Amino acid sequence: MMVCLLPFFLAEVAMRAKRLVVRLSVIVLIVTSGFFTYWATGTSWFWESQISSYEKQDRINPPKPGVIVFTGSSSIRFWHTLSADMKPLDAINRGFGGSQISQVNEYAARIVLPYRPKAVVLYAGENDMSWPWHKSAETVLANFQQFLRIVHTAFPETPVYYISMKPDPLRWDHWPALATSNRMIEAYCRTQDRVKFIDVSAAMLDADGKPRRELFRWDGLHMNARGYALWTSIIKPVLLDESKAPAPETAAAASN
Repeated sequence: MMVCLLPFFLAEVAMRAKRLVVRLSVIVLIVTSGFFTYWATGTSWFWESQISSYEKQDRINPPKPGVIVFTGSSSIRFWHTLSADMKPLDAINRGFGGSQISQVNEYAARIVLPYRPKAVVLYAGENDMSWPWHKSAETVLANFQQFLRIVHTAFPETPVYYISMKPDPLRWDHWPALATSNRMIEAYCRTQDRVKFIDVSAAMLDADGKPRRELFRWDGLHMNARGYALWTSIIKPVLLDESKAPAPETAAAASN
């Protein structure tokens, strides 16, 4: 009897082993794809489709020259109400995913300079310093300096605003490094003409010095409507004040 059942037993074992191999293969494929996708976000070619989409959009409905260009990573990309929030200022959103400053530099000629911007607002650096890249604060500063050279070589009088890296629950362990980078960038901005640092981080911390969770989505990384409302209340007044200031040549003429 046992001999008769042996083939059936072996067949069942083989079938279960096959199912296990298939399941493990699927898990490995999912994990590998996830790691590849995350790694790919650190390469410039990964964002080509997003940049091309902006260019196609511009051909269909070109923004007028002299707008304020917001660019950078997902905190800008997901700011879907940005243009409305900045009214009466004319602002456009040219953020792309989990980009780093070096990638913004590479695409600036396509998504920043063509608009002959009245001002440029940058939020990036957080991804640069997080897993898996872990760039140093010095590297982030150097990449930001390169961004300034790109903008000011084309438009010497255009002001550039850097939004401080935000403290978020998901990356709270990295906050000391991000805060150090913020301080370095802020100190550099103070030495430059037409460059300003806008601090949003202090307002995003609670009384205990921890990230205010009510400002974030479920993932603890990206902001919700409350978070963007807070950013608007901080950033918009700065841009409005600057828009009322006379241009350098006008101010010089008035003093003569």
